[in-house]
Amino acid sequence: MSIDSLRAAQAYLSTLQQTGAGTTSAPAAPTGETDPGSFAQLVQSAVADTGASLAQADAAANAVGRGEADLVDVVTAISAAEVSLETAIAVRNRMIEAYQEIMRMPI
Repeated sequence: MSIDSLRAAQAYLSTLQQTGAGTTSAPAAPTGETDPGSFAQLVQSAVADTGASLAQADAAANAVGRGEADLVDVVTAISAAEVSLETAIAVRNRMIEAYQEIMRMPI
């Protein structure tokens, strides 16, 4: 059974909305920490950061092609984008595994 990350996130959000779990107040955050927001906001932020990192690496590669950037900066940007993408893929895979585990639970 293959589930893409968007469907898994939508299923999680739908479950939260149906149970009302997303509408209850969260416990107070420990001193010095801020409220991270909902899980959906966290995922959206991570995807946006990954997209921005990939766009920055692409822009740096284009700049070196035009002779406007140093090759070291391009390699650094591409490495950062690669790490960001690998992290996003790992999180997606864990979300899918968790979703599949929930679907295997007996009712």
